[in-house]
Amino acid sequence: MKGDFSKEKELAPVSGMVGLLLAFLFLAGGTAAIICSALFLKGPAFGILLVVGILLVCAVSLPVMGLKVVAPKEALVLVLFGTYYGTIRQEGFYLVNPFCTGVNPSVKSTPTTIAGGNIQLCTTFSKKVSLKTMTLNNEKQKVNDQLGNPVIVGAVVIWRVVNPTKAVFNVNNYKTFLSIQCDSVIRNVARLYPYDIGDDGSGSSDADEKTLRGSTREVADKMCYELQERVKDAGLEVSDVQITHLSYAPEIASAMLQRQQAVAIIAARQKIVEGAVGMVEMALEKLNENDVVELDEERKAAMVSNLLVVLCGNKDAQPIVNSGSIY
Repeated sequence: MKGDFSKEKELAPVSGMVGLLLAFLFLAGGTAAIICSALFLKGPAFGILLVVGILLVCAVSLPVMGLKVVAPKEALVLVLFGTYYGTIRQEGFYLVNPFCTGVNPSVKSTPTTIAGGNIQLCTTFSKKVSLKTMTLNNEKQKVNDQLGNPVIVGAVVIWRVVNPTKAVFNVNNYKTFLSIQCDSVIRNVARLYPYDIGDDGSGSSDADEKTLRGSTREVADKMCYELQERVKDAGLEVSDVQITHLSYAPEIASAMLQRQQAVAIIAARQKIVEGAVGMVEMALEKLNENDVVELDEERKAAMVSNLLVVLCGNKDAQPIVNSGSIY
């Protein structure tokens, strides 16, 4: 299996209580041998029994070094003299080969300085690989949309390790690897969509057009799928991607806001004109039906003009009383 980590070798080691029992027996036997050699023996027998006792006491460290504790939702990847030895997935207290060491490149030793900077100690954290569901809060980054407009996008990734052996051996640091791939995926997916409908300036507003702002869930699903394809060889599983921030970049935000305001004003005016034309038509029909007043074409045109001015104006109309004849 050397160099091939496609299939994980799951270990089933013996209970750690066996290691504790061995350590106790070595300690008790070594202590008894040393005491007996000092009290009852002389000559060569004394030296031999003393050496045996010392060796037994020193051997206590071997089973102690092989004791490993694995908590729920954790895994321990072990190597023996540079060769992959196996992975412990089940929680419990175990005894393994004392020369095996845990591997987790995402955990680094931290030097600690004490005694005024004269002594440095390396604090080594647990080498276990967490199998719990975790969250990667990807920082906001500036990307370009389909039309080249700079936008700011932030996302949260829900992920977990499903194959700790691949996560440890296939990439240098699986957490850093996931973060970098997330940045790349956000950049690649964002360039496939415009930020909003009609951003090209054509004024078209196709309801089926996919945009970053209007199709957030679809964009996030595409990011999730592409990110999963990139990190599956690292033994990671991406369960969800959520877009947490989406906005124009500061350098174009003001101009885009003015454009959006203009579009909103035009849309509102269009609705006002449609309603005003309908009201004018209704007024003329009512006048003709009830024979309230007979108007020629010129007077009808003037009346239509006045009604449209009143109904479409930004300010309230100021009434003017005409005391003379309409003709």
